[in-house]
Amino acid sequence: MADKADKSAGIIIIQDGESVVSRRSLPGTNGNGAGTTQLPAVIGEPKIEASEADRDDTAHDDEGLDVKDTSTLPKERSKRHSLFVVIGIVLLLGAVVGVRYWLHSQQYESTDDAFIEGHTTQVSPKVSGYVQKIYITDNQRVNAGDLLVEIEPSDYEAKLAQARATLSAAIARGKAARASLALIRVTAGAGVEQASAGVESARSGVAQARAAASAAEGRMNQSSAAVSAAEANVEQARAQITAADAEAVRARADVVRYRALFEGDAVSRQQLDQAIAADATAAAQLEAARKRLAAAEAQVGEARAAQGAAADQYKQSLSQITGTQAQVGQASGKLSEANSAPQQVAVRQSEVETTGAEIEQAEAAVRQAELDLSYTKIYAPEDGRVTRKTVELGALLQPGQALFALVTAEMWVVANFKETQLSRMRPGQPVGIRVDAYPDRVFRGYVDSFQTGTGSRFSLLPPENATGNYVKVVQRLPVKIVFDQQSDSEHLLAPGMSVEPEVKVR
Repeated sequence: MADKADKSAGIIIIQDGESVVSRRSLPGTNGNGAGTTQLPAVIGEPKIEASEADRDDTAHDDEGLDVKDTSTLPKERSKRHSLFVVIGIVLLLGAVVGVRYWLHSQQYESTDDAFIEGHTTQVSPKVSGYVQKIYITDNQRVNAGDLLVEIEPSDYEAKLAQARATLSAAIARGKAARASLALIRVTAGAGVEQASAGVESARSGVAQARAAASAAEGRMNQSSAAVSAAEANVEQARAQITAADAEAVRARADVVRYRALFEGDAVSRQQLDQAIAADATAAAQLEAARKRLAAAEAQVGEARAAQGAAADQYKQSLSQITGTQAQVGQASGKLSEANSAPQQVAVRQSEVETTGAEIEQAEAAVRQAELDLSYTKIYAPEDGRVTRKTVELGALLQPGQALFALVTAEMWVVANFKETQLSRMRPGQPVGIRVDAYPDRVFRGYVDSFQTGTGSRFSLLPPENATGNYVKVVQRLPVKIVFDQQSDSEHLLAPGMSVEPEVKVR
């Protein structure tokens, strides 16, 4: 398109294709000083050629006014058209992206406040001692039942040998007590028969009665001393019962306290077991003391019976000097002595029961010693990976001391969604999980469960909305998300890693 100006006529001709648009300039004078005439604008006039001398960027009218060159108008229109096209495309793309984002937000809920969690087991020893061997290193994978750490076992082997020796001695005493009981039961009947025969023989002579009188006097004195000794044994047995009863009460109270502390994870299982064993020992000792008291009281009865028999024999011997009736009285006294055999059987029976309690006590000590010896070897309770290892060779360990943590392979995600995001979220809904460590992979999982309570409710200092000025804040609720498949060797997942889950709610 070309612009041509006829300065002499004051006309500007604009050629557009085959058409020519002529516009008249402002009133004034031309180059020859003649006035210009008013001409209407004509569309489609023939093209008027101008000379090179008449072409100029600016045309001047008679009054000296400038008229701009119109050759740049189509370019400006083209630029404006292109700008409108670009703006239209941008608006269209924005509308498409906005609609897509809106549709996506209606089907998915996501959060960046999410982390990986897993089971972590703190491994601790049950007994004290020096570390003898260590079979693990940092971040090593172990299987359930693998031997991890060994504690020096010499002290516990010696305690086990001592407990077994005590058990053997208690078993031997029990066998001796049972043999003595069987012997008394056999001889008791024979003693009665012998006393009856003595009654018959006592009638044979007075001389024997006098000798029997002297013997009876000596036995009477001896039985008096036996009664005093037996009564002293009874008092001693009663004192032992009082001490044993106090110990049993204390042991039972210890069991109650240790069980409460164990339920609160304040003491170990070993300490609770020791308290229970001590309670059983104290109860056994109390029972043994009671049986010893019964035995001592039986001995008192036996001694008193013997004392009475001796006194009777003495009196009868004195009266039998004049006749056979004294001999009969002496024989009758022996018969009474023979009839005291059931009391002796009761005493031996109590000894058998006492030794039985001692055997049980020794067996409990052996079992405890075996347990302590087995605790010197620490095994893996489950499959996992060793983390935060602090145990070293030669270190002195104490019960309950943390040696290392065992992290299992089972992992899940705890996502803290806003409470406003939970209206359409349900267990079982599929979840796409992006881990910050692996941005090029999306893990698959599903919603497992919801925590019954917001995170702030279980914090160290939970909010108290009844005090101060209340400001409503959107709370977050922990949601457990389980992986469909556990991680492989190329994509390690560990507790505490940051993730971004996206739950499909529609």
